[in-house]
Amino acid sequence: MHFSELGLSAKVLAAVEAAGYSEPTPIQAQAIPHALARRDVLGIAQTGTGKTASFVLPMLTHLEKGRARARMPRTLIIEPTRELAAQVEESFVKYGRDQKLNVALLIGGMSFEEQDRKIDRGADVLIATPGRLLDHFERGKLLMTAVEILVIDEADRMLDMGFIPDIERICKLLPFTRQTLFFSATMPPEITRLTEQFLQNPVRVEVAKASSTAQTVEQKLVATRSEDWEKRETLRKVIRQQDDLTNAIIFCNRKRDVSLLFRSLEKHGFSAGALHGDMDQRARMAMLDGFRKDKLQLLVASDVAARGLDIPAVSHVFNFDVPIHAEDYVHRIGRTGRAGRSGKAYTLVSRRDKKHLDAIESLIGRQIEWLDGSVADLPVEEAEERTDRRGGRRGSSSGNSRRRSEGSSGRSAAPTAAVDSADEIEVAEAAPARESDRSRNDRSRSRPERARSEPRDDRRSRPAPAAGQPAAKPRSDERSPVGFGDEIPAFMLIATGG
Repeated sequence: MHFSELGLSAKVLAAVEAAGYSEPTPIQAQAIPHALARRDVLGIAQTGTGKTASFVLPMLTHLEKGRARARMPRTLIIEPTRELAAQVEESFVKYGRDQKLNVALLIGGMSFEEQDRKIDRGADVLIATPGRLLDHFERGKLLMTAVEILVIDEADRMLDMGFIPDIERICKLLPFTRQTLFFSATMPPEITRLTEQFLQNPVRVEVAKASSTAQTVEQKLVATRSEDWEKRETLRKVIRQQDDLTNAIIFCNRKRDVSLLFRSLEKHGFSAGALHGDMDQRARMAMLDGFRKDKLQLLVASDVAARGLDIPAVSHVFNFDVPIHAEDYVHRIGRTGRAGRSGKAYTLVSRRDKKHLDAIESLIGRQIEWLDGSVADLPVEEAEERTDRRGGRRGSSSGNSRRRSEGSSGRSAAPTAAVDSADEIEVAEAAPARESDRSRNDRSRSRPERARSEPRDDRRSRPAPAAGQPAAKPRSDERSPVGFGDEIPAFMLIATGG
């Protein structure tokens, strides 16, 4: 099948051909005709299968007729992240080059005034993240009563990020007669409920089993010990073994680990960049642009980069951490093997990751092969031995404490050079927190411990001295009374008549 058979306009077909495409992907071939027929569409497909063009191309065909009025956009596309929203804007620029459309991008980290000016001119296409869209609406800068087409993209990511209440609110602000195009890679129960609530008799387009991984991606597990410095060493070893690596995305679960791993890779001579949610928008876009243009070979990222980013030529994905949510694994490795290309995905797994690995294999319906042995071949770590004996919780700093105790006894399991500067930074950052915790604990314990260690004053249990008699002296094991002590003034010993 060719794009010319789908019913797209001549201008859109010319732009598609100029971009070098002739045959649609399965999701495009099935979704575009229904979208052109003004039907609601529920599209389910793996990442990297061309979902973006499935709604951009029919929208461009519809928008050739008519123009938007000020503050009243004709179409609305909701994306979970700023990067995805900017990527969709690029698609409209590429495929709508022969059309004079006004495209407004409403995302955080950018000027409100500049966005207001685009809305005031009249936006044929409004691309937004949920939070910034509602900000403009609440400021009275935006009316959504003229929206003809609503697109909700990466809906399962919206769920993970807590945007579902915002999506429900936005949908209630739109005309009931709108057309809704709904796309997702996975379909958890909450997303199913949302489609039943806001889609009218949708056409379900499913080109792959929900939550499945692309067949073009070769997946491997790499056994490693859980200490961060050993995981970094294992990662570097695996990267150097890849003769066909052109560029790669490395995923971490925490933003703090992104920064540490990025500095470690730079120290060891790799061309690396970092991407996480705490970076400002311009820095994030500059980092992505550098990665797309091959100025950086490795991009260390949190899950902000896992969903929907279209960087077609990514050859490898490395999971430095096993994702906590199994669905995130599908999206992470979907950054490689896109548009029919082959790709490789390696996941570092320690003994403590077994629960999350089991959830991933259950979700994708297959077992992932190990590279050079499994975690069962690794020696049991000291933290695990303590857990088995005590049933307690393993601490993330067990590796550091083990190295410190070995160093104090003159023995070391690994040479000092194996610990890179990132490890030193990590220990230095953690030390003040541990010191302050000890100080607080010492202060909280000092008063009751002092009370227990000091002898009790039993003056209340002793009888009062008889009239005319001096006060009894304290026993040698008692504390001296506070006040006059043995030198009590005579007038205080005078008996009074009752």
